[in-house]
Amino acid sequence: MLQVALAQVRLNARRFIAVSLAVLIAVGFLTATLIINSSSKASLTQSVGEAYRNADLLVTSDMYSADSAVLDEDTAALVRDTPGVDGVYAARQAYVTFGEGRDNVFAQLANTSDYADLFPVEVLQGTLPAADNELAVDKQTAELHELSEGSVLPLTSFIADPTGEQQTAEFTVTALVSDSNDPQAMGTPQLYSTSAAVDGFAEPETGFRSIQVALADGAALEDVRAALQEDVSGMAGVSVRTAQEQTDEMVASMTGGKDILTTILLAFAAVALLVCALVVSNTFSVLVAQRTRELALLRCIGAARSQIRRAVIVEALVVGIVASIAGVLAAVALMGGIIAYLKTIPESGFATLAVSPLAVMVGLVVGVAMTVLAALVPARAATAVAPLAALRPADDVRAGTKRGRVRLSIGMVLLAAGAALLAVGTATNNLLVALPGGMLSFIGVLMCATLFVPFLVRTVGRIAAPLGVPGKLAALNAVRNPQRTSATSSALLIGVTLVTMMMTGAATVRTSLDGVLAAGYPVDVSISGATDKSPFTSADADAARAVEGVREAVLVPSAGMAETENGPYGVYALTPEDAAKVVRDSALELDDGIILMPKGTADKTVTVQGASGSVELKVVVSESQALQPLITARTAETLGGLPAATADTYIPQPELWLSVVDGLNTNELMDLRTDLAAAVDVEDYAVSGSAIERGAYEQVIDVLLLVVTGLLGVAVVIALVGVANTLSLSVLERTRESSLLRALGLTRGQLRGMLALEAVLIAGVAALMGSVLGSLYGWLGVESALGAFAAVAPSLPWLQLTAVLAVAILAGLGASVLPARRAARLSPVAGLAAD
Repeated sequence: MLQVALAQVRLNARRFIAVSLAVLIAVGFLTATLIINSSSKASLTQSVGEAYRNADLLVTSDMYSADSAVLDEDTAALVRDTPGVDGVYAARQAYVTFGEGRDNVFAQLANTSDYADLFPVEVLQGTLPAADNELAVDKQTAELHELSEGSVLPLTSFIADPTGEQQTAEFTVTALVSDSNDPQAMGTPQLYSTSAAVDGFAEPETGFRSIQVALADGAALEDVRAALQEDVSGMAGVSVRTAQEQTDEMVASMTGGKDILTTILLAFAAVALLVCALVVSNTFSVLVAQRTRELALLRCIGAARSQIRRAVIVEALVVGIVASIAGVLAAVALMGGIIAYLKTIPESGFATLAVSPLAVMVGLVVGVAMTVLAALVPARAATAVAPLAALRPADDVRAGTKRGRVRLSIGMVLLAAGAALLAVGTATNNLLVALPGGMLSFIGVLMCATLFVPFLVRTVGRIAAPLGVPGKLAALNAVRNPQRTSATSSALLIGVTLVTMMMTGAATVRTSLDGVLAAGYPVDVSISGATDKSPFTSADADAARAVEGVREAVLVPSAGMAETENGPYGVYALTPEDAAKVVRDSALELDDGIILMPKGTADKTVTVQGASGSVELKVVVSESQALQPLITARTAETLGGLPAATADTYIPQPELWLSVVDGLNTNELMDLRTDLAAAVDVEDYAVSGSAIERGAYEQVIDVLLLVVTGLLGVAVVIALVGVANTLSLSVLERTRESSLLRALGLTRGQLRGMLALEAVLIAGVAALMGSVLGSLYGWLGVESALGAFAAVAPSLPWLQLTAVLAVAILAGLGASVLPARRAARLSPVAGLAAD
């Protein structure tokens, strides 16, 4: 039987092309999804975790906790002396300015590393600073300010020392380094010098940002980590993490303390696994079922049941191995192409391809296992009956038969249980509960398809009745065999549901994350006036509004002073109408009697002092730490203006708040900052705000969503192959029926039209069902994943959904072309004589 099985694969290769293609695409889809998981982590390491991507371990202190210990030279020496440590980079950072007048620029100054392998950026030209008066500059800053090797750049400390003096020194540029992809640093000039030089500008009490560690050859990471943890065990707030763990921690801090990204990507992998199983099983099951008579004939001539089963398993094994290898290679090539394209875009140059061995192994094992398992059930069914009985036409699995009732019962149980789990997972914002619930409910829908698919096809089929005999026959044939109709529609239903789910999910994720970013960064750009110049006026707001790229600009006058547990704050005033123009967070509603305060404010009420008195206001805390305290203009009128200035009181100056147009990249935002500084005659560093930082985070989100969206085309192809497979086999099963219609007078054109209309009816119903189910699953999936920290509202990309519906119908029509042509070309006599 082994020779028979191999001969079947060799002689009937065309029969296995459809199955091989389905396995190839399914395995490729699963593998590509797993590669996205590993590539996204690698990409985040190159962006969010760029500052420490070369480190094996990091010693960090919680900068947001006042009780955390400071990482100082003693800590660095302790780490350096730990067994197994080959090199250490104690990263220190200071803030400086350079340039004069309006061209004064705010910059970050960091120290270089004595251990070269830990330095986070690449040297593009020259050599890193060796003396305390030498400097390295990132390429973007060098081009913007016309700096090169040998240029002299005076630096001034941004914060004065305790005596009120600001450190000033001249540096010679000795190297140009690569630009930073860190969203927290993008848009700010990055300068590097020796540790001694940076110490002169840094605040001593801040200590090191982190102590990065490179392991010696042969050192075990966990052993060194345990030793470091023991060394710093008495230091409050100090942690020892790997570079990937630190990156995950930073991403989690962006998403409310949860590593949502990994969870979502693992959910995509699980969904891909379900799609693979359903598509391959459906396609291979129909193919093996078509060979039931052939297998029964082998039984008649002496083959044992076990031999038949082994022959089918061998066929499936050969097809599974070849197709799975091809699928893995196709996935690597696809993701490599997508990442290569992303690298050509400056805003996403940090995209990194990472093919994990796990992705390759899972793709191969799952592909082969699913192909073999998909062949077992029909092979067993074909050998479970007597050979002579199997040679007779098989009964359909209808709802009224015993097998049909069992199938429907199981489907109803799965649908009810899955819907309950999905509801619980959504209500509790637990994706790990909602995900299996969605899978079970969808399997239940497929198993119960014979209940509603024929009814829906019959209802829609009335549209085809005016097309004459082909239309009426198409409507009747589409529902005459409910099992065949359901099997044909299932392939397209799976694909459209997946595509729609991803489209709706991606749109909803983007909308939800935009809301989170808007809450954290509510004002795009704020401009503070210098104390030695006249305060801003409405004319300055008009000048800022005229700059290209600015959507709206408003003058924000200072209204008073507020004393809180966190210290004194300057209070600003706006009308609710002006606030709505520039504050992105729609949840922040400015109203009389309240004061909007930055995140971290513990006060329930705050007293605001003005020139003519004070007023106690209810505190509404925003999600942003950068938002200035804000009250309404009407409330400000009761204060009578600013209180009198004293030697110990800082009186805030009016500011300009701006909203910028959507879609600006980081370079355009930096140019906008320069243009705004020129328009209102201030230094560049006076123009701040969240647009650049938020834009950098949005670029990371866009890259990840773009990679996921690249899989949508693959899912469409899966659906097309599934429809073509089942429809082709359906036409082969009906060879005698089609020939009989031809013998009764149906022309070839009418036969082709009948089969095409039948395919369009089934495809249209499957596409509509898939669109509804996919939109629902996409919304509920995002709600369960992001609902704990973001307001999730369904966002339906109507244009894309309409395109999917049209493509699905065209796919059904296209899938019918070859089978219909084959059926029409067969002569009635030959068809009636077919077995």
